[in-house]
Amino acid sequence: MIPPLPHACEPQFVMQRLSLHNNGIQNRVDFGVLTVAGCNIDDHYTDQNKVTQSWHKDMKQSQTDLEQPPTVHRPIMSNEGLPATHPVEARDEYGDPRDLQIAGEFPLTIKVDGREVVTLMTLGTHPEKLTLGYLRNQRLIDYIEEIAQIKVDWERETADVITTHGEGITNLQEKLSSRIVTSGCGQGTVFSCTLDKLYDTRLPRVEILQSTIYALLKTISSYNEVYRAAGAVHGCALCNGAQILYFVEDVGRHNATDTIAGEMWLEGVEGNDKLFYTTGRLTSEIVMKAAHMGIPVLVSRSGITYMGMELAQDLGVTLIARAKGRHFLIYNGENTVEYDDKPERLSTPGKAGTI
Repeated sequence: MIPPLPHACEPQFVMQRLSLHNNGIQNRVDFGVLTVAGCNIDDHYTDQNKVTQSWHKDMKQSQTDLEQPPTVHRPIMSNEGLPATHPVEARDEYGDPRDLQIAGEFPLTIKVDGREVVTLMTLGTHPEKLTLGYLRNQRLIDYIEEIAQIKVDWERETADVITTHGEGITNLQEKLSSRIVTSGCGQGTVFSCTLDKLYDTRLPRVEILQSTIYALLKTISSYNEVYRAAGAVHGCALCNGAQILYFVEDVGRHNATDTIAGEMWLEGVEGNDKLFYTTGRLTSEIVMKAAHMGIPVLVSRSGITYMGMELAQDLGVTLIARAKGRHFLIYNGENTVEYDDKPERLSTPGKAGTI
């Protein structure tokens, strides 16, 4: 129980301290100290200093905590990545034996709370993040907080996802019964729920310099390690300008895209000021995935499809394709590119369709 202040010193002294510290929170701290300090002024100042210092320390820590970014929920995940390439022997055109590397390709069946969702063919290097990104980009699970654990077992060829609520995917059977077979490599299915939520997406308008495109293309050339060693893979990258944040190779561009989506989801990375690069073609599915990831600019070494362009126009995605060296073609979003590094024109511009 807090003892009351002696009558002789209580009223006047309290009022003096309040008038000296009549500045919000400090005022309340001093008043609290006075009610427990008794009448000894020396003791009061000693105790007050200790409490005030402690209070400032607590406030400073609270301010530091407020300045920290919010903690992102991280599911418990296995670490069962496989080697990207595997040694084989082949014979060349002379009949001579050659020791080579070839890209892996393995089936991975994703199960959520025991219910099978899909089987992907993958390189197998980042199976947990691929699983995470697939569920996100297909809009089968909306919040990462719903996922408690992802465990990959290559002997069973499964990625078992355990949810925090244990109820699996809402309306899974309905979603599985309504899907579209696409041109995807490694995958090839879009669920109806993915399309239903697509046009809720709002992408920002992001400007990009021509010189940034060139710098990115120069940087990205040193990242295709698996392709250089074995071929047969696509590479995708999440970029901040010309800086490569994540780079993933897989047997399908969809797998590589989803793996990056999983990494972004896991780390709480937003895509609204980012650029996405792929070695594969820009189809409607890739534009769709980029939009779900919140990324407004797509760059490809390959070409585009008509539906990919139409969807990009609807969603406001900048499409830059056939990008290699100092050449590129902007199919959508021309007004977002600033031509600050035009190459010397060597000939008359070619007609559409000649490249």
